[in-house]
Amino acid sequence: MDAKVVWNGKLNFVGSADGSGWSVPVQSSEPEGDGQGFRPMELLAVGLAGCTAMDVISILEKKRQQVTAFEVRVHADRADEHPKVFTHMVVEYIVTGKDIDPAAVARAVELSETKYCSAQAMLRKAAPIESKITILPA
Repeated sequence: MDAKVVWNGKLNFVGSADGSGWSVPVQSSEPEGDGQGFRPMELLAVGLAGCTAMDVISILEKKRQQVTAFEVRVHADRADEHPKVFTHMVVEYIVTGKDIDPAAVARAVELSETKYCSAQAMLRKAAPIESKITILPA
């Protein structure tokens, strides 16, 4: 995989990767950014959420769970001092549906955490990651 950012003035960039062809605005967390894009650490958290979400929803569909809505939230604590790395993360899976089996959701999350999600495998080496599951009726 190859990725790049192209400077767009001040501390603003446009990022892209060779695989998807999509681009995303990236900005500094410092005042020099113009508020027109993601901050790099936000992208890491979004990447984690997206990676594990794809795994979990795919597994739940294979388990024939009647999911009507699904959301993954990542809360990441950061160090106070530079380089302000993530120090702890909580990934919350919010599954809404009819007759959702809690054991099926727990197993899907476990498989994502331990086998499939490369973003989680990499970030877990940097900071502890906890998971939380919330199941809501449709």
